Amino acid sequence: MFTYQIDDEVSLAIPRPKKDATPLFSLVEESRSDLAPWLPWVAGMQNVTDEEKFLRTVLEHFGKGTSVNLIIRYQKQVAGMISFNRFLQMDHSTEIGYWLGNKFKDRNIMHRAVIAMCELGFLEYDVHKIEIHAAIDNVASNHVAQKAGFHLDGMVRASELLADGFHDTNIWTLLKEEWETDH
Repeated sequence: MFTYQIDDEVSLAIPRPKKDATPLFSLVEESRSDLAPWLPWVAGMQNVTDEEKFLRTVLEHFGKGTSVNLIIRYQKQVAGMISFNRFLQMDHSTEIGYWLGNKFKDRNIMHRAVIAMCELGFLEYDVHKIEIHAAIDNVASNHVAQKAGFHLDGMVRASELLADGFHDTNIWTLLKEEWETDH
């Protein structure tokens, strides 16, 4: 398994569709009611086969260099996922997306994973700016961005269509020179 060890407890790993689909799908099932309001893909994730197909697709995207989806592991257990959703060549930017299973919350896991993704983005992918987009009423996601040192650039009205309708979205950014100053 190809992993990026963050610390003694948390690591990021390239997905293994056959091995990781079952634990990931179980996490989605256990956390469905908390994930579904913020992540439109949750409704379509109905079984392990759906998860395995998704993991195969993200590996194809990784191979093409269009996105990077990694599994978050906590004490060697699958805890969630984090990704660079896309890379924009025009401004050398990327956007981080993430989710964590309910049983892994309140352990500072996502903070550590976001910091590690920033390191990967700035050092390995040579991006200039990393963004996090979070519905303004998604308190947990906004907290992750703020705690990781991202700057709140502003809010975009009705920019995210979720299960219950359109939501305004906060746009958080971190520039490479800001990250270098803190690291």
